[in-house]
Amino acid sequence: MSGNEGSIVQFDNVGLRYGTEREVLSDVSFTLYPGSFYFLTGASGAGKTSLLRLLYLAQRPSRGIIRMFGTDLITQPRRHLPAFRRRIGVVFQDFRLVPHLSAFDNIALPLRVSGMTEAELQRPVGDMLEWVGLDQRAGARPATLSGGEQQRVAIARAVIARPEILVADEPTGNVDPDMAVKLLRLFEALNRLGTTVVVATHDVHLLKKVPDSLIMRLDKGRLADPTGALRYPPRRDPRGGSAA
Repeated sequence: MSGNEGSIVQFDNVGLRYGTEREVLSDVSFTLYPGSFYFLTGASGAGKTSLLRLLYLAQRPSRGIIRMFGTDLITQPRRHLPAFRRRIGVVFQDFRLVPHLSAFDNIALPLRVSGMTEAELQRPVGDMLEWVGLDQRAGARPATLSGGEQQRVAIARAVIARPEILVADEPTGNVDPDMAVKLLRLFEALNRLGTTVVVATHDVHLLKKVPDSLIMRLDKGRLADPTGALRYPPRRDPRGGSAA
């Protein structure tokens, strides 16, 4: 896997097991490129969530090599990992909103962590609330929001700081079809700005909604890649349009 110049993520023969159980991921190898859009699919239990946990650095692999942002993360001390995590946006299946904070303040968290002033963050957070259809619910706390509304807050929080990588675990699972498409368009807009997007989904209908996307398919912990699309740079120019 060495020599994939320009890649943002490289997995080389990665395996993952929890405790003494059998491996949930085996010999997983792929390369992700900046500004590309990927769907991660597979049956329930195929290992999608486990693979995402490796991607957003919540879990270390049992074996293999992971390189991200040009750095071998396996050899990095744990104290260095938070700096890498701040470059990754994550949409969790269980949302993980801060219960005592309003929708506005949950979305603003990444901007505050980055040092943005209260005056500076008002407009981007307000724009994001409007985009996900929650501008009238800015002051609401998570407990008063529906599941779909909580999902939209979680997505807005994940993308507000324009991360270099966005990892989303079933991000449209609690919204209606129209909102699902609107959220995909938000991911596409972020992708056009250069963010590498990885969306895990069981909804095969979504796969056709992003024409330039690539598909990563997991089967019983192994990645099926018959075309080699995940080993070579996609033909699309990350800035939009076709590659030369």
